[in-house]
Amino acid sequence: MRMERVISGIRPTGNLHLGNYFGAVKNFVRMQDEYDCMFFIADWHSLTTHPTPENIRQSVRTILAEYLACGIDPAKAPIYIQSDVKDVLELYLYLNMNAYLGELERVTSFKEKARKQPDNVNAGLLTYPCLMAADILMHKADKVPVGKDQEQNMEMARLFARRFNRIYNIEYFKEPESFHYTKDAVKVPGLNGTGKMGKSEGNCIYLCDDEATIKKKVMRAVTDSGPERLNQEKPEPIANLFTIMELVSTPDTYAYFDDQYNNMTIRYGDLKKQLAADINAFCAPIREKIIAFSADEAYLSRVAAEGAERAHERARQTIEEVRHIIGFR
Repeated sequence: MRMERVISGIRPTGNLHLGNYFGAVKNFVRMQDEYDCMFFIADWHSLTTHPTPENIRQSVRTILAEYLACGIDPAKAPIYIQSDVKDVLELYLYLNMNAYLGELERVTSFKEKARKQPDNVNAGLLTYPCLMAADILMHKADKVPVGKDQEQNMEMARLFARRFNRIYNIEYFKEPESFHYTKDAVKVPGLNGTGKMGKSEGNCIYLCDDEATIKKKVMRAVTDSGPERLNQEKPEPIANLFTIMELVSTPDTYAYFDDQYNNMTIRYGDLKKQLAADINAFCAPIREKIIAFSADEAYLSRVAAEGAERAHERARQTIEEVRHIIGFR
């Protein structure tokens, strides 16, 4: 029986943080043993924010090294750089021809980005769902791991697949399924008391942060004056710290501080020191691997080249078939 295909990409917009790891990358490591996976670094997508050439090159290498450090095995799941597989641009063109202005303008992520960067509402932002669909449909993926913020774009990918099939009267593209292992994806909270961990919020702990940086960030995390009654519900700033502790600490450690909170004897300073130490213990082996992979430019280049070759092999077949269906010979 053929293994289901999974495709997933990440924009090279900076270092991976704990939210990225527990929200996605940890599952990628598991998926590579259960599915026919391919992972890519979406450097074309990043052009909507006009990064400098130096930023693109450095960010791509950084993300590649961090993927490998987290446990992605390129022998099991190829990792490629989006711009190394030019075939996707041709499919992007064909999908653009069948996408309509009104439906693209109604996409929530486009409206949000246009609001945040009113001086840079470029065509790439508008047609982002078409490029994302091309990335997915190119490989005829069965499943795509996405968060809720990408679900509308996934629906657009399914729409484009159906529309292509209808226009050319052929059942060619399958409709990809949004996918995650658990009913509710893991959301790692930030250290500023509200919301999830995110680069734009400035509330992240990065996998490459050293011990001193981790301790400094955790010790500055938002808390309150302490519980006012026994067994009271934890307010968001405190619940956030306990959520992170549940991910990186031992069950006994979590239970110890949970009991202290419930009986009103907790000292937040002690909680933060323990949490910082546990985060560092969790990140340290990944951090060491990041440093080692980042220093081995030859290996990174070889991984990217081999991944691109395997991705191109699939993409070339899709493009040849699509050209034939459309009428190009």
